[in-house]
Amino acid sequence: MPDRRKILVTSALPYANGPIHLGHMLEHIQTDIWVRFQNSMGNMCTYVCADDTHGTAVMLRAEKEGKTPEDLIKAVQADHMRDFGGFLIDHHNYYSTHSDENRYYAELIYTRLKENDMINVRTISQLYDPVKEIFLADRFVKGTCPKCGSADQYGDACEVCSATYEPNELINPKSAYTGATPEVRESEHFFFKLPECQAMLKEWTRSGTLQDSVANKLAEWLDAELQEWDVSRDAPYFGFEIPGAPGKFFYVWLDAPIGYMASFKNLCDRRDDLEFDDYWKPDSTAELYHFIGKDIINFHALFWPAMLENAGYRKPSGVFAHGYITVNGEKMSKSRGTFIMAKTYLEHLNPEYLRYYYAAKLGSGVEDIDLSLTDFAQRVNSDLVGKVVNIASRCAGFIKKAGGSLSDTVAEPQMLADFQQAGTTIAQAYERREFSKAVREIMNLADRANEYIQAKAPWSMAKEAGREQEVHDVCSMGIHLFRLITLYLGPVLPDMNEKVKAFLNVESLNFTDRETVLTGHAINKFKPLLTRIELTQIDALIEASKEDVAADAKTGTPAAAGQNQAQAKPAKGQKAAKADDTAEQGGEIEFNDFAKLDLRVARVVEADHVEGADKLLRLQLDVGEDTTRQVFSGIKSHYQPEQLVGKNVVLVYNLKPRKMRFGMSEGMVLAAGGGNELWVLEAHEDAAPGTRIS
Repeated sequence: MPDRRKILVTSALPYANGPIHLGHMLEHIQTDIWVRFQNSMGNMCTYVCADDTHGTAVMLRAEKEGKTPEDLIKAVQADHMRDFGGFLIDHHNYYSTHSDENRYYAELIYTRLKENDMINVRTISQLYDPVKEIFLADRFVKGTCPKCGSADQYGDACEVCSATYEPNELINPKSAYTGATPEVRESEHFFFKLPECQAMLKEWTRSGTLQDSVANKLAEWLDAELQEWDVSRDAPYFGFEIPGAPGKFFYVWLDAPIGYMASFKNLCDRRDDLEFDDYWKPDSTAELYHFIGKDIINFHALFWPAMLENAGYRKPSGVFAHGYITVNGEKMSKSRGTFIMAKTYLEHLNPEYLRYYYAAKLGSGVEDIDLSLTDFAQRVNSDLVGKVVNIASRCAGFIKKAGGSLSDTVAEPQMLADFQQAGTTIAQAYERREFSKAVREIMNLADRANEYIQAKAPWSMAKEAGREQEVHDVCSMGIHLFRLITLYLGPVLPDMNEKVKAFLNVESLNFTDRETVLTGHAINKFKPLLTRIELTQIDALIEASKEDVAADAKTGTPAAAGQNQAQAKPAKGQKAAKADDTAEQGGEIEFNDFAKLDLRVARVVEADHVEGADKLLRLQLDVGEDTTRQVFSGIKSHYQPEQLVGKNVVLVYNLKPRKMRFGMSEGMVLAAGGGNELWVLEAHEDAAPGTRIS
């Protein structure tokens, strides 16, 4: 048997200003499956996580709710742990970044960076809210883009033209808190000298620690000039004060990843079999892996390894990024009831259904995962109920009639050997995080097992005298195959694994047990393992999610860039990626050019004449997700403004914004006609704004 691997695994830290939703669950389910697989293989794999608790957003939400930040994060942590537990996520420790351990390691790492001349101090200009008396983070300033003139853009990047800039470059900036016009004030800040780590990072990011696509993306930063990283924030701020700098606090993204160390240290202090230094010293032979969303890769694959390297700690063995969750092919939507909270899901459906569906869709890359609710129900019903559980339910009754023990012989030795050998391929898929491949292999085995039982038809043989032993052998064979299938599904379906252990009367059902054969073994009475999903349950879940949104609207706070929400700035001189421009008009175009068009339903909420324009109407369009766009449309001669308000029209959503003398036009409304006739194309009146048209 190979040496037992020592592995430490983390998921990104959920931010402590809101509930867990199914987007969070993708990452934690992915991580939990991989950790359970490693332990099923006999390795020593430890999984730690924590709540990310610091920052302005937590401070402001606590203030709004009339609580101290400490009381708020304590309550949120209890909710997070409840939801993760409900989805069978087995964190060996779930902790908090607002802890003594995290303060200790944050101060220690910062001090070492300072001693190694990796901290630069300089004065910067920032926007300041004179009403709230607080310096404004980039995402808490909104104004008009200085590049394209689009209104209502954040203080660091324009979502229309993809330009990046400094907050004080915004035109007519406003505070997201109070609406006040910010003042420019100077403040002394502390910067980590990230550019000095450029050579090390170029080598490390190409060392196999990252997915190729992620390494390629980071090369855009590394091939340009990296910028120093501001690791300080001014009071008032909820977090740890920087040693020797009164009124200055560690930026949340400095102490957040250090929370991995703190959570593990807290666990080590409670367990005799774990030593902190064995996993974090520079020459450690233990493995360290981070599972994260693709939106925060720069923090984990640039800033984090650079800090560790210069503070005398080891770097991660691997950083595994995943994509986002869409529901029914679209971004999770509060208005459509597809922004689903973990708690709400658990009130309506078995958590293992979602664990299985995510596993069936997850590969090792960073592609987005779509949760198609109809496909979700059909796949769970077909695969788990119709295939896997069906094997045991067809065979168990005959075993009971034969005395309750499996046959002393294996009816199909070669088939059993094939199923055992398949475990090698399945294990390789799990190891590489190719969960969808593992699930396909397992379902192929389930198909083969069902075909065997169907071909033997023990229910028919049982009607013929003298064939009792043959029935017993066939059904015992079915149970042997069922055991291996559920063993391989164990990392995905841990609760069902426990139920099958009880049914089979065994203490262990791990990958290390796959060579075991239960000939002559007494089993227990079979009990139903899973039930079908009814579409009425899906409908109820969607309706309940809409109710959640209505309740949340009463207590909402401004969104902030915490973990899993952060927006990364490109390196100096680097432009943010943007969509391809649509094809120019005139002449033939290829189908691929046409396919670039993103057509969506948009609802006209305002329509006005444009002063000085003979042909134009100004339309304000609801495009979903509480977002509006302004479009100037040449339909004035055919429509009065009041005729359009409330209509669902078709919008070319990804058309490059066009600056006109009347303002910025952010798309095109489609219309058709001939001669003196013209009609605006309308979508179905019940279609939700933002719905893609295909």
